[in-house]
Amino acid sequence: MTDTAMRAGASSSGLLEQPEVDAATSIENAASNAMPAPRKPGRAEINGSVIAGIGLVALIALWIMAVRFLRVPPYILPAPEAVLNALWSGIAISPASPKGYYLPLWSTLSNAATGFAIGSGLGLVLGSLMAESRLVEKLLMPYAFALQSLPKVAIAPLVVIWFGFGDGSKVAIAALLAFFPVLINSFTGLRATEPERIDLMRSLSATRFETYRIVKLPNAAPFIFAGLDMAVVYALLGAIVAEFLGAQQGMGVVITQAQAVSDVAGVFAALVILGVLGIALHSSVRRLEHRVVHWAHRGKR
Repeated sequence: MTDTAMRAGASSSGLLEQPEVDAATSIENAASNAMPAPRKPGRAEINGSVIAGIGLVALIALWIMAVRFLRVPPYILPAPEAVLNALWSGIAISPASPKGYYLPLWSTLSNAATGFAIGSGLGLVLGSLMAESRLVEKLLMPYAFALQSLPKVAIAPLVVIWFGFGDGSKVAIAALLAFFPVLINSFTGLRATEPERIDLMRSLSATRFETYRIVKLPNAAPFIFAGLDMAVVYALLGAIVAEFLGAQQGMGVVITQAQAVSDVAGVFAALVILGVLGIALHSSVRRLEHRVVHWAHRGKR
């Protein structure tokens, strides 16, 4: 046997002796290598912040013009400086003081965060079950839409009766409002997985859980984060609605007390805080999405 034949035989035997690679591990490695690194903020994001700032300045300018030149009564539209004074009186105070905004804001935010975690987690689990099983979909989907079609203003008093005037009712209503967006978006995203990718996993003898974890869940991640983006704001809204119906502390209580004494500037100050909080929550979810699902934003500038 020649040297060339011996080397070829050795190479062939070496190839045959290579250990088999687990199919799921191969898919994971290929997916991780294909995913680009998280991108840095681009010029479009910076320009978007500048445009948002210009819009805020224009809104305040129109507000000042409406108060000064159109002579809108302060009990309808207070002046910006009056709102700023009311806002400063609640901020420039000890965080432990009951007269400030810190304790009510913490109460509202903690209840909204707890309800958001419960509602979004339950929505993701049930959405995944419905996407994986037609039987579960037919069993749960009609009731989910029926629950969503009910006016939450009518349900909220019942929730307060069931869970009381404590934090339980606030968490329950926040979870109820956060549940449906995550449920529908996770279900839609999981069902939107390409059949070719599922067939590939089946050809590699992957289990259903491996297919869900490696293929379906990453594919549905942009949909899930879209649902979380809506759910985090809805949870905040649900906590405030529950506080309107009956509570001892919270931003809803602050607004109700200000309305009772016709403190319109105080109402506007509380609304400004809630608006800023909503923008902060939305931005936090978007930033988390860009870090976790960075491959979905590839090429977007």
